[in-house]
Amino acid sequence: MNGIIATSPQMLKVCRTIEKVAPSDVTVLLLGASGTGKERVAQALHERSPRAKQRMVAINCAAIPENLLESELFGYEKGAFTGAVKQTQGKIEYANGGTLFLDEIGDLPLALQAKLLRFLQERTIERIGGRQEIPVDVRIVCATHQDLMALTKESRFREDLYYRLAEIVVEIPPLRSRVGDPALLAHGFARRFAQEQNRGNLTLSEDAVRAIEAHGWPGNIRELENCIKRAVIMADGTQVTRDDVGLELPSEHDATESLDLRAIRDNAEKNAIVAALGRVNGNMVKAAELLGISRPTLYDLMHKLGLK
Repeated sequence: MNGIIATSPQMLKVCRTIEKVAPSDVTVLLLGASGTGKERVAQALHERSPRAKQRMVAINCAAIPENLLESELFGYEKGAFTGAVKQTQGKIEYANGGTLFLDEIGDLPLALQAKLLRFLQERTIERIGGRQEIPVDVRIVCATHQDLMALTKESRFREDLYYRLAEIVVEIPPLRSRVGDPALLAHGFARRFAQEQNRGNLTLSEDAVRAIEAHGWPGNIRELENCIKRAVIMADGTQVTRDDVGLELPSEHDATESLDLRAIRDNAEKNAIVAALGRVNGNMVKAAELLGISRPTLYDLMHKLGLK
């Protein structure tokens, strides 16, 4: 899927879900820790929808002060309050025909939750200081790292709004649980930042890849991206080394763990394949060599295991 680099079964499942729901206008709620790529998934959903030629408008509900958030969302009429010198569209109206992405929806104040719920029910808005109901055709995509159901039990999030927003819920797993994805993403970031920094064909060394695979990435993709960007800048030669990425190598047992499919059975086969593909940046020939099997055998196994 455009813009999403993944080989893990968890993220491939997310991609298949996005492909299925994108053509509809169903409201989608994206759940995941900070830095897991929720906005990138929202962008992919918009790009694969019939609204792709229209704009996608994003607003972070946690980044705007409460007293300004209402005017940001719904707009205002001239003279509605001190400083309102002209009529101004809000983000909802500005996204008409396209997609509105509400990031960190769990931080939306209760008063605005009621107003957003009314919009979702009526599909019309009123600007602050205005009396005219303005119809808006927009698809809503939301995201949060919080447990909204827990917030509803604490009366911090409206239960009726939750069910309006959660028509389709997509959970984005943390990077540490996505076997093969850290290495694959790291290769992609290294290639992009090397081009941006005019570093030519800068690549990741084997010890750097092993260290990346072993790291827990509490900051998820955002942490990995920053790590690789810094490493590309600091690298002296034609390779980004383990010292450049600044990560510890895995233990001797982990470092020498075999990816030979002849020594791995059952569910470990799938993990071995996605780990190998991540380590060699998706190269099927090198992945087959790393796994100790022929390329046709690798294709057969991937087909049997439902891997793309």
